[in-house]
Amino acid sequence: MTGLGGRCCGHRPPAHGYAGVAMNTSEPSGRDSGTEKLNWIDRRREKIRAEIERNRRGEYRVPTWVLAATLIIIVGAWLALIFLAG
Repeated sequence: MTGLGGRCCGHRPPAHGYAGVAMNTSEPSGRDSGTEKLNWIDRRREKIRAEIERNRRGEYRVPTWVLAATLIIIVGAWLALIFLAG
């Protein structure tokens, strides 16, 4: 399956390099804002694809803010029940 731009949906290592990935010296050292924006969009799309794949495999995790909001609602309802009923 090909993704946007005719590329395969596989992982493409970043050009800036980090531990375990060699720097790509074929790209010019000067960066313009269009290239940086395109790279940011590509990274964002890759993160979204990876998250969807994890969710389809059943590795879905509830975000921390949802858990915190649920806890606050439960404790608030419990306190309201105590103070309003008594």
